[in-house]
Amino acid sequence: MALSPDSLSGLAADSQALDRLRYQSKQAPDQALKKVAQQFEMVFLNMMMKSMREATPQDGMMDSEQTKLFTGMLDQQLAQEMSKRGVGLADVMVRQLSGQQPAVGVPAPAPAAVTSAYQPMTQQGFIERMRPHAERAGKATGVPADFIMGQAALESGWGKREIRNADGSSSYNLFGIKAGSNWQGKVAEVTTTEYHNGTASKQVARFRAYDSYADSFQDYARLLRDNPRYADALGQSNAVDFAQSLQNAGYATDPRYADKLASVIGSVSTKA
Repeated sequence: MALSPDSLSGLAADSQALDRLRYQSKQAPDQALKKVAQQFEMVFLNMMMKSMREATPQDGMMDSEQTKLFTGMLDQQLAQEMSKRGVGLADVMVRQLSGQQPAVGVPAPAPAAVTSAYQPMTQQGFIERMRPHAERAGKATGVPADFIMGQAALESGWGKREIRNADGSSSYNLFGIKAGSNWQGKVAEVTTTEYHNGTASKQVARFRAYDSYADSFQDYARLLRDNPRYADALGQSNAVDFAQSLQNAGYATDPRYADKLASVIGSVSTKA
């Protein structure tokens, strides 16, 4: 049975070759990747040569189905020889794919910096997860739990814009509490937006980092309870008054902080 040029070009991907590649991918993934890239380069070169042949006139006296067959065989051989020396395509593929594609059937491991505690949450999920911590902080301060959860939601973007450590892990800081000179714990340095005379600017700031969300709520409760500047906020039972008291005390530099906080507290209350 005669073989066409198209069938010959597929010999590099027969079942035995695929079985060998599957075995090699398990034993030596890097070598298997290089082999696959080389075969792809060979197929690409063969297709390129075939396209060049088809672009030239083929109606001469020496052109026939037999000459086309042998020309195709010659082109495939040339492509194989060229791919052995390499034209750079296989190397580029190896560089781009090495270490980025997991082995077939093996899930890619999560980066070490991503902790199990960090899982993107819906607003309802955030409320359900943080409510026990907020209720404990509420008992310690007398501030309604919804107010506390509202501030955690505003400062962290409902848990989606948490302050993160340099390695990408969560700092568990849900309230944007900065690390002053008296802070002896862990610190996360991030770029944040600050307002000076009503004008926003970006700057790097040091924030407190904790071991858990529970620690974050406990530290927030201590801040409100032990710092005299927040005494007025502790006595508020109305969300608007509570938010305005925090802004007046200098909790944040955003001139619209009180309005934003009162709005988020309202969202928390309706979802509770």
